[in-house]
Amino acid sequence: MSPSSRTPSGATEASDTPSEADETPALATIGEFGLIERVTRDRVQPPATLLGPGDDAAVVAQPDGRAVACVDVLVEGVHFRLDWSAPEDVGRKAVAANLADVAAMGAVPTGLLVGLAAPRDTPVETLEGLATGMWTEAEVVGVGLVGGDVASSPTLVVSVTALGSLEGRAPVTRDGARPGDVVAVCGRIGWAAAGLAVLTRGFRAPGVLVDAHRVPTPPYAAGPAAAHAGATAMIDVSDGLLADLGHVAADSGVRIELRRDAFAVPDRLAEVAPALGVDPIDWMLTGGEDHALAATFPAGTTLPAGFVEVGAVVEGEGVVVDGEPYAGAPGWEHFT
Repeated sequence: MSPSSRTPSGATEASDTPSEADETPALATIGEFGLIERVTRDRVQPPATLLGPGDDAAVVAQPDGRAVACVDVLVEGVHFRLDWSAPEDVGRKAVAANLADVAAMGAVPTGLLVGLAAPRDTPVETLEGLATGMWTEAEVVGVGLVGGDVASSPTLVVSVTALGSLEGRAPVTRDGARPGDVVAVCGRIGWAAAGLAVLTRGFRAPGVLVDAHRVPTPPYAAGPAAAHAGATAMIDVSDGLLADLGHVAADSGVRIELRRDAFAVPDRLAEVAPALGVDPIDWMLTGGEDHALAATFPAGTTLPAGFVEVGAVVEGEGVVVDGEPYAGAPGWEHFT
């Protein structure tokens, strides 16, 4: 099927001619420190930031003496395309990927560090847009961009490091699932994969799916809520539900059994999938970048708001769907 012969429900074809952007100064014109001044100017730091940008390192309050730390790297052409996403979207996505990892440990975010590498001819407007998106997503959870670094590069690269606090709780790791636990998911799954499929075919609609690819909406508060409820293991669904639960199964030494009938297919996925020749459940099982949370809980636990039971933990190894290994790649993996 080609885009000219058929479009997804409600879709419109993308224009072949990109619109011309207004001319703006390039990064080489203002330099490293000029860029830093632009993206930090007039930004208000939250109380947890004891010392923000401007010194050799930031100082961030960690109330219980421990810091949860994670980092994600986004590379233009691999993780994002600026003809598909606005710079603000890329900035939000870079931050969301890290904040979801903090939530998956049962922690709450306390600060963000940003590493940025960009070609000398990158428009300053693009980099300011990235920064605006980062601050926008950071404000969702009440943290700030406390510092970072800038370098020249032939490719635009955004690296974000997130810090978090466990608030006195034990971290919820990947190795705690036990036979008898239930498996539950909180947040959207399959939406970003559907949006990517739409964009790959040359369309820009349905907008709700394309937007899901551009900017994920992780359930940040669900991570600490799951920890409070007694979650035995938890993971951020970044590479695909089957792939990520595979890490939980391997680290915990168990088998995870999922049921197809436990997944309610959203209407928008069900509408678009036939036009693209896809089973929407496949998007939900293997699609990444929604940054939902998957967790295991002892049987009988009252699941926190938003979590839906989709399977069980049993003796054995691996992840199966309706008792059978999944036919196909379980998700995304770099280099393979």
